[in-house]
Amino acid sequence: MSVPVTVLCGELGAGKTTLLSALLESTDREIAVLVNDVGSVNVDADLVEARTDLRTGEEVVALENGCICCSLGGELSRSVIQLWKEHDFEYLVVEASGVGEPEPIARQFVRGPAGGPYDLDAVVTVVDARRFHDRFAATGAIDDAGVAADDPPERQGPDETGSRPLGDLLLEQVEFCDLLVVNKCDLVSETERERVVGILETLQPRAEIVTTEYGSLEPDALLESGRFDLEAAAESAGWKRAIEADADDREGSERDHDDDGHDHEHDHWDGGHESDDGANEHDHSDHEHAHPPERYGIEVDTYHRRRPFHPERFEALLADLPAGLVRAKGLCWIAGRDRQAITMSYAGSATTLEVTGRWIASLSEERREQYRRAQDDLSWDEEWGDRETRLALIGRDLSMDDLHARLDDCLLTDAEMDADWSTFENAAPTGMGESVTISSDE
Repeated sequence: MSVPVTVLCGELGAGKTTLLSALLESTDREIAVLVNDVGSVNVDADLVEARTDLRTGEEVVALENGCICCSLGGELSRSVIQLWKEHDFEYLVVEASGVGEPEPIARQFVRGPAGGPYDLDAVVTVVDARRFHDRFAATGAIDDAGVAADDPPERQGPDETGSRPLGDLLLEQVEFCDLLVVNKCDLVSETERERVVGILETLQPRAEIVTTEYGSLEPDALLESGRFDLEAAAESAGWKRAIEADADDREGSERDHDDDGHDHEHDHWDGGHESDDGANEHDHSDHEHAHPPERYGIEVDTYHRRRPFHPERFEALLADLPAGLVRAKGLCWIAGRDRQAITMSYAGSATTLEVTGRWIASLSEERREQYRRAQDDLSWDEEWGDRETRLALIGRDLSMDDLHARLDDCLLTDAEMDADWSTFENAAPTGMGESVTISSDE
């Protein structure tokens, strides 16, 4: 029988260790806990029975309640398979790094070698209520270092180190999970807690949300819940649902009013998933679309244009985004980057621009026609092909009309459309997987 697995995510300091220690104390199951560094699991001293080494020299801590905590090096699938071969246990909890992305971990238990001995039961993300509120829900946003927005840092401009902003990583942990544990609720008021829950519901409409203090949670909430579904988790983020719903609305509008001369979308962009040749593929699966009600001024909107951004004006906007913007994510067309399909991802106080594929229009004629035949409902402009900007916008007490107008001001003018785009100063990335980060002054 496969061993069930819970993946535990959350930023550093959210309370994963406290939650994990409480779980080990309160359950009689024999649990294996895989962590990045065994020293990060500060289990109570009276739980620790012995410290041993595997033949490889990798460290395992045996606990008095029959559980083990281990810090296995190397690739995850190899580590958990080795653990399964050498130890007997009923359940596995994987504590992900505070800067780890949950989706790659989950896929190893579903489609990788670890999918043999293991069965992924749930992905759980722990959120620090106080820090999340101050970063995304307070009147003034705070940056990743905890500096209030009314005392902003100097504009940093593009960061070509490739490092991911912590706010972006946190929201990716929120957007790919089955259960959200809002911890440290003793540090927020009831109104602040409800505001945090409202934003989390908008960012991740599918996940169950529970609130707690001091990591106190019944074991059954974390173990053997049967919540995980890879396809559902991968498509459930609020920004993805907003873009898909907008595409469906446009398709329906075209069927009903096919006389207005505007471009309409038929495709569902899948977040930059790529084929072998790097082209940006589209997912045509049917999806249910959730439109969360407006709560505490939270609003979800989309922005779609068939004209490229001027790179300098767009960068200036990204360095001066409104404080009420919680999340913005989607595909961008930036003048001077006519091959690169660039994903824009904003969270907290920074925007990452990353090359996640190629426009189908930039492929050779043969390959381009192959894609178009395979996707007969792909929205296509005779001059520009599939190039477009399509963003999901999630804001709090924010004028979406004003934000749309500011984005429109970044589009090329008619005169600029006829200019030489290579003459524009352009900080956008060029290589597959490359990224730049732009900090916002707000």
